[in-house]
Amino acid sequence: MTSLRPFSALDLFSFNLTNLDILTENYDIKFYLSYLARWPTLFTAVESPEKNLMGYIMGKTEGRSTDWHGHVTALSISPTYRRLGLARTLMNELERITQDVADGYFVDLFVRVSNRIAIGMYRQLGYSVYRRVVGYYSGDGGPGNGDDEDAYDMRKPMKRDKLKASIRENGENFRVQPEDVYF
Repeated sequence: MTSLRPFSALDLFSFNLTNLDILTENYDIKFYLSYLARWPTLFTAVESPEKNLMGYIMGKTEGRSTDWHGHVTALSISPTYRRLGLARTLMNELERITQDVADGYFVDLFVRVSNRIAIGMYRQLGYSVYRRVVGYYSGDGGPGNGDDEDAYDMRKPMKRDKLKASIRENGENFRVQPEDVYF
């Protein structure tokens, strides 16, 4: 049976197949370990009955006051295991922890505007575009080289956000610069 479990430092030696995707952001080992040390309950792996890593979600909590929220830093499913609902399962777990443990107002994430499949999945999960971050993802030539890509900041309100203040209509048309995104 497929199971969720806490991500461990040893998983860093076996998650290459999960991360080998043009749309998956890759970080250095120090970055993964810092998340594992600081937000271990928001770093979850899904594994097969044979104990193969099928995917993971890496998140954190951040913000102050009504900006207190859960953030999805990375969500990746190995190509072999896609279209099985594993991303939904991992997102549900991060949302549960954000809502029931951290008492957050919303969950947010950034996704490339060209990643239509992911955007569609997040919309099915109840996320909407809050704003468009211009040039958020650096292109091959590095930041400011003209081949940067925009990101959508997508959000889903949690039950604590009774007024739904964390979302807005037509967020695709609300453009900000990366330096304007902070919590």
